[in-house]
Amino acid sequence: AGGALWLGGWIFSTLIVVIAAGLFLEWRDLVSKITANPIRRFIWMLGGFIYLGIGLYLPLRLSFADAYLNPFVGNYLITILLPLILAVIATDIGAYFSGRLIGGAKIAAKISPNKTWAGLLGGVVLSSATFAWVSLFFTPENTRPPGIFYFDLVAGSLLAIVAQAGDFFESWMKRKAGVKDSGQLIPGHGGLLDRLDGLVAVLFTYQIVLFALKVLEYVRIGYWR
Repeated sequence: AGGALWLGGWIFSTLIVVIAAGLFLEWRDLVSKITANPIRRFIWMLGGFIYLGIGLYLPLRLSFADAYLNPFVGNYLITILLPLILAVIATDIGAYFSGRLIGGAKIAAKISPNKTWAGLLGGVVLSSATFAWVSLFFTPENTRPPGIFYFDLVAGSLLAIVAQAGDFFESWMKRKAGVKDSGQLIPGHGGLLDRLDGLVAVLFTYQIVLFALKVLEYVRIGYWR
């Protein structure tokens, strides 16, 4: 995955398409266990298509941009996608270790019994620091807006919360389906959804925010004209 991210272009695009197909198949299997009602299944599948489709649209779009602008090195993938991926990884690492060391009150024991508020705090702190540092590393000093480091600290914190929300959402789906894992593709880890639930939520939210900002920009330009 790291090699495909670095190479970008059609190699990374192929990886994303394969992952998207695997995620949708696992989503379908969970939905088949959640409800037998045809209408509800259709709604669930439509929701999954929108959720996963929007989430994976960003890396696919960036990989096509890289293939067109630079077929050898994935500049857009590295500078835009990598900080998001590392923030999600940092969230998991920070949550795991702080949750184990501190413990304490559970966030939602019926959905995910191992998740604690201390774990969430640890994930937020490490994600915030990681996202700010990585974003700063990839931003040339002469192009950094004033206060961008503090903005990235806040953004990293929000990314951690979104990633944890995606984790909870997938756990909730598994509880409704009565299964422990979304699949058995990755030995010891379950399925693709089990590994990518937080990242998909982050990519989905990021894309929605970008779309909202573009709409606001068009409205503002139209208003002033």
